[in-house]
Amino acid sequence: MGALKVSFFPSLNSSVHSKLCRTHIQHLHYCPISSTQLVQSIPSNLSRSKLFNTFSSASVATEPDGLTEPVLEDESQGDKFDWFAQWYPLMPVCDLDKRVPHAKRVMGLDVVVWWDRNDNSWKVLNDACPHRLAPLSEGRIDQWGRLQCVYHGWCFGGSGDCKFIPQAPPDGPPVHTFKKACVESYPSTVQNGILWFWPNSGTQYKDILSTKSPPYIAVLDDPSYTKSMANRDFPFGYEILIENLMDPAHVPYAHYKLLPSLPSKNSVKHDREGGSPLDIDIHRWDITGYSATRDGNANTEFIAPCVFCSVSTLPNAKDSLAEKGNGSASSEGNEEGQQSSSQMSQRQAVLIFICVPVGPGKSRLIYSFPRNFAVWLDRIIPRWVYHLQQNLVLDSDLYLLHLQEHKILDVGPSNWQKACFVPTKSDAQVVAFRRWLKKYSGGQIHWEGKLSEALPPTPPKEELMDRYWSHVVNCSSCSVAYKVLNTLEAILPVISIGVLGIVAAAKPPGAIPAAAKTTLVLVAVLFFAASRWLTHFIYKNFHFHDYSHALL
Repeated sequence: MGALKVSFFPSLNSSVHSKLCRTHIQHLHYCPISSTQLVQSIPSNLSRSKLFNTFSSASVATEPDGLTEPVLEDESQGDKFDWFAQWYPLMPVCDLDKRVPHAKRVMGLDVVVWWDRNDNSWKVLNDACPHRLAPLSEGRIDQWGRLQCVYHGWCFGGSGDCKFIPQAPPDGPPVHTFKKACVESYPSTVQNGILWFWPNSGTQYKDILSTKSPPYIAVLDDPSYTKSMANRDFPFGYEILIENLMDPAHVPYAHYKLLPSLPSKNSVKHDREGGSPLDIDIHRWDITGYSATRDGNANTEFIAPCVFCSVSTLPNAKDSLAEKGNGSASSEGNEEGQQSSSQMSQRQAVLIFICVPVGPGKSRLIYSFPRNFAVWLDRIIPRWVYHLQQNLVLDSDLYLLHLQEHKILDVGPSNWQKACFVPTKSDAQVVAFRRWLKKYSGGQIHWEGKLSEALPPTPPKEELMDRYWSHVVNCSSCSVAYKVLNTLEAILPVISIGVLGIVAAAKPPGAIPAAAKTTLVLVAVLFFAASRWLTHFIYKNFHFHDYSHALL
């Protein structure tokens, strides 16, 4: 899961130079070509500190059990990460239906997302009607564009104000205007094609967007890049999800035969899968996240709490051939002009993973792989086709991660570094994240007593890895494909039986020539076989596909 990029950008090489430079504690710039801003976040009111000792994974090899904390200025020692003072993504807008309300959970909060056509914007309210606490997400949007609770018909506006109570007499007191008749409303905004919300309904946060905005990812708004997105819910927590995405070393093993091995400076192949040492270093580490390099190239960034991104740069094939043909002579001449030409022709691919804490033992991933080459592929290949392969990759280590989380809970999240033996630099990013979580949040998310931190029991594998409820129903492309394929599956046997019926009912017996009769029977058999194949295809790709590592 940590390197889904190689499934779609197989030609990417970690040795090509890409650089993420941090010019401000909350501003990330992508610098190989033109210093175009990749990720930007409005600074918050949290105090900032300067990193005196750079956190490096070199210490991992010598101190696997008790890594020394980086030395920070005194002002940072008391900093604690406030989980309820952050922007969280709810869903890509392309996967939200404006006709119906949607139930979502983030940070243990149950919210309802709906389109307010009166304000022409998405709204996020507490998913409970103040009357008898029925879920508003099970309601409807009425003819006046109000969110209606279907239990007793109470109606609400975009700010959570109650517009109408059917049971209140028109000549009585205006009880719908009382404060207790209103629903909690959360600040929300659409950015980069994603709906974000602020998980605090206090009046002091009404204008939070003017002082702090979600991380801005420039390439998602760049028309020269593809910008297809996907989402998936997982039966393990945010911590397990994000550290797995930060771990490139597991790719050749957990995703064997699904993803090619990552390029490495070490050309020696020690095993069938092709695992090798990875030189990963951490260059900035503080309450806002960290920056990392692999094999000397600055290419990854963690923006707390949700965003993890990686940048790869690849020269065009014709430039590589020209460089080989010119040899060392290519460096003679106007160096600046050559660099500018090379930069203009470079192809870029960005991995964007946005990890959402849903609740204990549950998380959601919103991801996108923007690129500025082969853009035409996304115009002809349906979005759901990409999701078939992506879900196969995600499923191949899902069961491992679910069980891993239970084992970590047994030893206690704050004891992660004592329980896990991480002696190599390939684990540097995972160690950096766990140290960040321990230093600024006591090793775990603070749910503020909103729900129990006990993990749900492990269900059967078919339920645990079911794709329908974790992805298909939440994806506009896959849900349409699922309905079309199911309709086709139902129609094919009917056509098959109809054709056989025509052949059998033909009178006189010689009315249909023998060759035509044989052809019709063959068509009927093929249609029936196609329906059986579709049944298997639908179940395997939209419901459950087990992944046996031992038999590969």
